[in-house]
Amino acid sequence: MIGFRLKKRGTFALMLAALMLVLAACGGKTETTSTTGRAQADAAAAEPVQLTWWHSMSGAGEKAINQLASDFNASHPDIQVKPIYQGKYDESLNKLKASMGSDSGPDIIQVYEIGSKFMIDSGMITPVQQFIDKDKFDLSQLEPNIIRYYTIDGKLNAMPFNTSNPILYYNKDMFKAAGLDPENPPKTYEEFEQAAKALAKDGKPGASMAIYGWFMEQFFANQNADYVNNGNGRNGAATESALNSEAGVKTLTWWKKMMDEKTVSNLGRSTDDTTAAFTAQQIGMTLDSTAGLRKIVEGAGGKFELGTGFLPRPADAKEGGVVVGGASLYIMNNKSEAQQQAAWEFIKYLATPAVQANWSVATGYFPITTAAYDEQVLKDNMAKYPQFQTAVDQLHASADSTATSGAVMGVFPEARQIVEGAIETVLNGQGTPQDVLDAAAKQITDKIAQYNSTVKK
Repeated sequence: MIGFRLKKRGTFALMLAALMLVLAACGGKTETTSTTGRAQADAAAAEPVQLTWWHSMSGAGEKAINQLASDFNASHPDIQVKPIYQGKYDESLNKLKASMGSDSGPDIIQVYEIGSKFMIDSGMITPVQQFIDKDKFDLSQLEPNIIRYYTIDGKLNAMPFNTSNPILYYNKDMFKAAGLDPENPPKTYEEFEQAAKALAKDGKPGASMAIYGWFMEQFFANQNADYVNNGNGRNGAATESALNSEAGVKTLTWWKKMMDEKTVSNLGRSTDDTTAAFTAQQIGMTLDSTAGLRKIVEGAGGKFELGTGFLPRPADAKEGGVVVGGASLYIMNNKSEAQQQAAWEFIKYLATPAVQANWSVATGYFPITTAAYDEQVLKDNMAKYPQFQTAVDQLHASADSTATSGAVMGVFPEARQIVEGAIETVLNGQGTPQDVLDAAAKQITDKIAQYNSTVKK
């Protein structure tokens, strides 16, 4: 009996030991699963937020954008930005429209300034003002005349990125040869006309301006004249074009008069063509964007001394200024909260003084951050290209008004094309400035009405 009980006790002990092993094994497995789950969650959390940035910069601009993204990615391992060139501004915006209703579009998109109204009305964006307010981001560090353009209905919808304005470029050597003061460029329509006459010789014109709708917009602003009604579309949605107002008629009459006198030439709509004629010294004056300054300096190549001046205005226009051109960055609202926040972090990074200084040096665009001018790399660049100071001074000298803040309308790209067609019609002698601008203004007004009817209130 004793032997039997011991045997049973031994069997029980073996069973108990086996059970303990099973329980231990089960317990161990549970702990391992828990640890693995946490590790997977941690790994998922550690995965960087991926951002797609659609842009329209080619050449030196694209190279600079790729460098910006690369530098950011290296310093922000938790966010990775992939820039993708989407063609010119119009092409990129059309691709964005095609992506509406899906999540195939970008997280961030660069849109030209005349696309601002459409972007706001589209319902596709999260205004950067929301992030500014949440972050208590200090807007006073940014150029006020640039911020004014993109502030609509009291809020900043996009962060300015690449900014420019038009200036006068002139050949100082040709000025001297024509008996003009090379240190005193023309400031008014009348002085420009006189200088063009002096520069013209042997049947060759002295100046040329591209048929570019942007220039007409700038000539309006420089007369402190609104381009559309309702405070240039800033006090309420624009409903009428003011293209046929005194500012427009005066500008086109001046332009046509110089054409008739053969002191300016018509080289078409491309600024590349007028720039080529200027750097080849076929003309002594032209208008172009500040973003093209380095290209023009290099085109001059030491062949002549390059001068720059403010955009001319009529002698009786006592105040005004220029409207910023270029583009800004929008955050799309069909992305996750994490992606939108990451997009804001990237946009903040782009606005820092060091980044803005490097961007300006690489591209010729204005830095949007005033402290960028204190960066040595930008100081060195300003010393190398002193003509750029003209652009900075012109920006700062612009009056604070609805005219210089820029027009706001949803059909701006179409309006610009209509304006260019009107300029061509007048320069080709196919109508008077007043009649042609009346017809063009009606076309634009009709398009504004069609657009406004589609916007949800």
